[in-house]
Amino acid sequence: MTNQPKPSKALHITLWVVQILVAITLLWASAVKLFQPVGEVAAMWPWAGEVPVAVLKLTGVVDLLGGLGLILPALLRIQPRLTAIAAVGIVVLMFCASAFHISRGEGSQIGFNVLFAALSAFVAWGRWRKASIAPKHP
Repeated sequence: MTNQPKPSKALHITLWVVQILVAITLLWASAVKLFQPVGEVAAMWPWAGEVPVAVLKLTGVVDLLGGLGLILPALLRIQPRLTAIAAVGIVVLMFCASAFHISRGEGSQIGFNVLFAALSAFVAWGRWRKASIAPKHP
């Protein structure tokens, strides 16, 4: 038997809180992009009215997959490393969103993207760490 460190309960709880907050936000954004009329979405996010509808819907699907990926693998304990991988995907998504906004001269609007990239990076680190030190079952 090895003396590997066990993740703290506080870290575990903090990871779940962050995962849930990021997932709820992504699932909400997904629902808005997929089910609201484009005009209503554009009133909230002007870029939505300036890109093809297919791009708006694609971003909604990506948000949906990211939100589900943050919760389901860890919750169901089926391939929990997928949660860390989903979190890395969200970091990439947030960097892409930031680049998109900067290219449109909307650099002042990337605070949300930077915050969610940082939160997702924390989840990726924490969940990968937890999966790496978890006991391996034969």
